[in-house]
Amino acid sequence: MATTPGEDDLQNGVEPKQTLPTASQDSNSEPTTATITGNGDGDLKEEERNGTTSNGADMSKEKGNKTFTMRELLSELKSDEADGTATHYSPESTQQHQVESNAAMQLINSVTGVDEEARSRQRVLTFAATRYASAIERNPDDYDALYNWALVLQESADNVSADSISPSKDALLEEACKKYDEATRLCPTLHDAFYNWAIAISDRAKMRGRTKEAEELWKQATNNYEKAVQLNWNSPQALNNWGLALQELSAIVPAREKQTIVKTAISKFRAAIQLQFDFHRAIYNLGTVLYGLAEDTLRTGGSANAKDINPNELYSQSAVYIAAAHALKPNYSVYSSALRLVRSMLPLPYLKVGYLTGPPAGKPIAPHNDWKRSQFVLNHEGLQQVSKLEQKQTPQNFSGRTGDVTNGDKKLIKIEVPDIFSVSACADLTLPPGAALCIDTINGPVFLIADSWESLDGWLDAIRLVYTIYARGKSEVLAGIITG
Repeated sequence: MATTPGEDDLQNGVEPKQTLPTASQDSNSEPTTATITGNGDGDLKEEERNGTTSNGADMSKEKGNKTFTMRELLSELKSDEADGTATHYSPESTQQHQVESNAAMQLINSVTGVDEEARSRQRVLTFAATRYASAIERNPDDYDALYNWALVLQESADNVSADSISPSKDALLEEACKKYDEATRLCPTLHDAFYNWAIAISDRAKMRGRTKEAEELWKQATNNYEKAVQLNWNSPQALNNWGLALQELSAIVPAREKQTIVKTAISKFRAAIQLQFDFHRAIYNLGTVLYGLAEDTLRTGGSANAKDINPNELYSQSAVYIAAAHALKPNYSVYSSALRLVRSMLPLPYLKVGYLTGPPAGKPIAPHNDWKRSQFVLNHEGLQQVSKLEQKQTPQNFSGRTGDVTNGDKKLIKIEVPDIFSVSACADLTLPPGAALCIDTINGPVFLIADSWESLDGWLDAIRLVYTIYARGKSEVLAGIITG
């Protein structure tokens, strides 16, 4: 598999080093090739920016680069001037802001752009910066102007060519961070500012490799993502980026701290997916971080904690998420390349095979003593219980409707994907103790108990992903992955 210069390698046991690519930063562009190393060190470019100017002009990286028109900027700035009120500030304060403005403007004026499109965009950004600087001079407490100015600085940093030394991209990002700091001090509930501030800090951290200074910057980034999520909990993009920052941090901290940080990153990716089931970027990132955790666990000879998942199970879980991301976005070459690496780790011809404790078929509420632990298989068609006789040769397709499947003299639980309404964790005194899940179907609820809470997360995600892939009309893609 071809790699780009400077890529990290992913080592799978004692096999020759291979690469597991990751996706690009721009959410609307074809991902570029990157890697995640076997020890969980991520070089993931799944960040999404979510900034808008105070009057709605999109400064975001979440929807791709937008070229601002002079009409948009003039309209915005005219509105700002019309709404402005005269406020008097001390000469010392005014002079200080003027010095800071001049320094920031010198940086922006030095950016030329790498091509004609970038130069055209930079001219618009320079004009906008001039107007925001004027707004700050009139009212140093204008947090909207400070926030928008920070966005302009951040966008200008993206226009600095890789081989440019003047101005420094880092200097532009540092100046942007100062503006975000001032804006959030004046308006502590400005969640977009915390979000984009975290991205700027992350960009600065990436320039410093695996150094102590980078570690401190990644910690600052994670803190700002946390604040952004606290202020706007319904943001899968912020949760995804938070997970990425934690993953980067885990590559720098001492080994004794690493696993805790990685597990926290896993929880952030999982939370992002729970908010948006088809968020393929978070799905893929979760797969890569699980792969890295499997590599670490295998390299250290397994965890001392018997409750921890073994490496083989982690590899299998990783493959589930990567396969799901590919099914949702089959044209992404990064996902295709990663799938080729991990497909053999799936329990083919199934997506997931494991054990669940269930009631007798047809009796969702039964005495606890009647519940039995048995093997279940999940594929693109649904979830089905496997009889003991068939555990070594499980059926490769489903037939009939959701409900009971007759297997000799024994009935088995079977749930077809089209019949599912919802899948959720549940707690009910009528159920046996343990990590319970409820699959609500057109024929009524089906209750099952996972072996552990970690196992429950895996089953919930897998079933939801299969349903999401079906709802998006991509079941045939998933079928192709697992049936070959």
